[in-house]
Amino acid sequence: MPNLVLEYSNSVEERINIQGLLEDLHQVALDSGLFEVSSVKSRTLRCHHWLVGNVADSEDFIHVQFELLDGRTPAQKRELSQQLMDVLLSQASHVYSLTIDLRDMDKDCFMKIIRN
Repeated sequence: MPNLVLEYSNSVEERINIQGLLEDLHQVALDSGLFEVSSVKSRTLRCHHWLVGNVADSEDFIHVQFELLDGRTPAQKRELSQQLMDVLLSQASHVYSLTIDLRDMDKDCFMKIIRN
């Protein structure tokens, strides 16, 4: 049940194929072997308003929020984070800020319903 959310400043869209980037990041999660393929969900969030330090919105960013159920080792999570960053660097190295936040979700509090 991982959720990958690719957030980006709208200025990035002019220079990067966002759909292609999302697909490549999604593929990293699929190829990691850490998740059931059918449980991986990825999406984008375009930010129209943002602030970075004291330069306001003159600098662009891409941030990947990756949430997964707890149970993976720190080494597995570091490797996944590095593979995601490798994709960002290969396609968006010219973007001012590239960040990844990989977080564990609490299995005891997570709920899921799948309708057929």
